Amino acid sequence: MIFLCILVATILDSTLGFIGKLLFWIRDSWLERLLIYFVSFSAGALIGGAFFHLLPEGIEIIEPEKLFLVVIIGFLLFAIIEGYFHWHQCEKCDTHPFSYVMLIGDGIHNLIDGIIIAASFLVDIRLGIITTAMVLIHEFPQELGLFGSLIYAGHKKNKALIYSFFAQSTVIIGGIIGFFISNTTEQFSGILISFAAGGFIYIAASDLVPEVHKSYKGNLTKSALLTLSLFFGIAVMYLLKLFGE
Repeated sequence: MIFLCILVATILDSTLGFIGKLLFWIRDSWLERLLIYFVSFSAGALIGGAFFHLLPEGIEIIEPEKLFLVVIIGFLLFAIIEGYFHWHQCEKCDTHPFSYVMLIGDGIHNLIDGIIIAASFLVDIRLGIITTAMVLIHEFPQELGLFGSLIYAGHKKNKALIYSFFAQSTVIIGGIIGFFISNTTEQFSGILISFAAGGFIYIAASDLVPEVHKSYKGNLTKSALLTLSLFFGIAVMYLLKLFGE
């Protein structure tokens, strides 16, 4: 019964991978103008997710010294992964390598969410339902930002939607892992949470924020709006944390 609840909850969560379908209804000419704002929002959401959600959760599970060590390892490993994509993709390639790094980071994050959902159902079914609802709420803006960033990076809408769904589907794997290793889930999830936080900080600071800076181009109004989009992404994640508690 508990396993079935976990499976249903994680499958429901995986459908958020299709949230980008909402952007299909926006005219292409408008979407092209809006994409950089989604990138800016996504950067803020990743920063907010790392500092307001992942790090506070991680520090409750593992020692601060170990947590920050894993954060640094995550940061550096994502830098190496992106370097690999830069090395293996020629300059003629139409897609930015950071999009693949974002998908890896999102996949790890969703894997963690699956473990958290499983752990909550193993404690109490009602707690599992509440946790699933909170995960869905905080994932919604983040997945929308991810999809917009994938299109900005050069992926076609349909391909971006498929990639987004696959990255979101790791929540199901996380749920299954969480169910079968319930006795060791806490330490394992603490390390994964810290690792994902390092990845999120790297993606936001090294890839997304520089992309936003390129779009300033001396336009004061656009610069202000992009900065507001960044802060809005941070604010959304903070408010979700605040009201989630």
